[in-house]
Amino acid sequence: MNRTIAAAAFAALGLLGLSASSAFAQEKLTIATEGAYPPFNFKQADGTLAGFDVDIAKALCDKMKVECKIVAQDWDGIIPGLLAHHYDAIVASMSITEERKKKIAFTDPYYHTAGALAVLKSAPLAGNTPDDLKGKTLGVQSSSTFSTLIEDKYKDADVRQYGTVDEALLDLVAGRVDAVMADKITLTEWFKKSGNDCCQLAGNDIKDSHYLGDGVGIGIRQAEPDLQAKLNKALANIVADGTYKTINAKYFPFSIY
Repeated sequence: MNRTIAAAAFAALGLLGLSASSAFAQEKLTIATEGAYPPFNFKQADGTLAGFDVDIAKALCDKMKVECKIVAQDWDGIIPGLLAHHYDAIVASMSITEERKKKIAFTDPYYHTAGALAVLKSAPLAGNTPDDLKGKTLGVQSSSTFSTLIEDKYKDADVRQYGTVDEALLDLVAGRVDAVMADKITLTEWFKKSGNDCCQLAGNDIKDSHYLGDGVGIGIRQAEPDLQAKLNKALANIVADGTYKTINAKYFPFSIY
C-alpha cells in the first residue's frame, strides 16, 4: 500500500516537473540568426548581434512577453541546428520554400524581397538570364535559395559557392567572379556602403516563387504549432501597433512588409 502511495506521489511530482518545464519553455526563447547578412543580421564591433532580423526577433519576444536569447549560427548548419533543438526558432531572412517546408515549418512572412545580380561596371552584362551568364563565373552563398536556383537554371555558368554573400562580393570586386546573385535589398545596401564605385545591377528583379518562395518567414520545428500561432499573433500585433514600421524605417527607406 505504501509503495502504491509512493509511486503515485512520484508520478504527481513528475507531472508537476513537466508542467514547470513547459511553462519555463514558454517564458524563454532561443532564436538563431546568421550574423553575416547585413543589414538584416550582422555582428557589431563588440560582437553583439544587430540588424533588421534581430530587431524583429526582439520585438516579437516583447509582444509574447518571453525572455529572448539570440545566437549566431552559420547558414549551412542553421536548419540542422533547429532540428537538433539547439534553439527554438530561426529569424535569419530565410525564404519560405516548398523544399524547406519538407523539413521545418514557417510563420507568416515578415518581409518580401526579390533577387538581383551584381556585376562589375568595367565588365557589364546585358541581363541576368541563363543565356547572359553562359560561360561566366557566378558567385552565390551556399545553401541559399539562390544557390538552388542557379544549380537548376544556370547550368552553363561556372558557379562558385561561398559561406557568406560578403565573401562572394569581395571576389566580385577582385575580379575573381563575373557576377554575384543575392537578395536585392542586401545588394542595394552594399552599393550604398562600398559597392557603388565598382559595381552595378544587371537585368530585372529575379522573381521565381518556386525557388525564392513566398516571402521570408520564421523557421520553427514542424511539431510546434502553438509556437507558430504565438509568433504569428505577435507579428500581426507589431504590424498593427506601428512597431514593425519603426523597425523597417530604421533600415530601409521603403516598406519591405
